[in-house]
Amino acid sequence: MKFILGKKIGMTQIFEENGSTSPATLVEAGPCFVTQIKTKEKDGYESLQVGFQKIEKEKKIKKPMKGKEYRFIKEFKSGNSEYKIGDKIDLSIFKEGEKVNISSVSKGKGFQGAVKRWGFHGRNATHGAKHEQRKVGSIGSSWPEHVIKGRKMPGRMGKDRVTVKNLKVLKIDQENGLIALKGAIPGNNGGLVEIKGK
Repeated sequence: MKFILGKKIGMTQIFEENGSTSPATLVEAGPCFVTQIKTKEKDGYESLQVGFQKIEKEKKIKKPMKGKEYRFIKEFKSGNSEYKIGDKIDLSIFKEGEKVNISSVSKGKGFQGAVKRWGFHGRNATHGAKHEQRKVGSIGSSWPEHVIKGRKMPGRMGKDRVTVKNLKVLKIDQENGLIALKGAIPGNNGGLVEIKGK
């Protein structure tokens, strides 16, 4: 399994060979380094722990971080991996045209009402309804006399882990560590992005 960590830069457009344009998201991916290898005998499962963006200032490295001086550390499941501790992972493992899965944290939108959060159409502004256009309306019945768990109501929106599958790799600039993915990916510019190949 192929995987790498990156940082979302922003969106642009790329001209393809037939002259059409495709929306693309630029990601500064890698280099990443293997910081730990977990085995079934010792840890109960097999995975690789990977670090991204090395911390340069020594005063920012705490005692528990010794040997893992990276801003971001993530684990990826991998059985019978050939990697060793300290190995470098860069964009050379990916090819233009292949499909990848992207995981990142979506933009936080704060506390939102049901119309924005769930797409409710709201109520009439006529026939005696006053200041009711964006209210939820009835949220239960006379029995069981409490709000049913899972009812769509106002609340915190966004800031969730989101995975987008089968995005096409449009361009790879290995010298500058940039990869262009077709379409949009969730999250803020500068946010951490996980790229997984197949």
